[in-house]
Amino acid sequence: MRIHRGKMGLAVLFIFLIMISAPLYAQTADRLEALLDKKVISWSEAAVFVLEISEAEVFYADNYDAFSFALEQKWLPKNAVPSDAAQLNGIALLLMQSFDLKGGIFYTIAKSPHHAYRELVYRGIIRGNTDPNITVSGQDLLLFIGRILSVKESEEAL
Repeated sequence: MRIHRGKMGLAVLFIFLIMISAPLYAQTADRLEALLDKKVISWSEAAVFVLEISEAEVFYADNYDAFSFALEQKWLPKNAVPSDAAQLNGIALLLMQSFDLKGGIFYTIAKSPHHAYRELVYRGIIRGNTDPNITVSGQDLLLFIGRILSVKESEEAL
């Protein structure tokens, strides 16, 4: 069997790209695993992860830069401290803002954690019987993000 140069070049390029990208996949997998293992995430950890997933047009060097950006944009509660445990209602605000989700009239006017929480409960992203002041685990955060991405995808399909 004869292999043409064009096909051989494509095969070499494909193998080269796989070799280069393998460490990136390993890094992402390690970060996801570390996030899943967190029983309670901090505001800075939540900010950096949500901003990366939502593809917000932001450059940040570390978790503190992502936290600072989110706080300046009013995407986090006013009293949030980078190392403090993230609470569900504040995470709801971060998710609503970073994914640019539209809300009802009260959310549109106030843009508060309470109204963001209520909006995500209404949309079925957060279960309605959940206390808005509980801390959020890494697994919870990934679950909420997955639900938001699913909702956004189905809205775009319409």
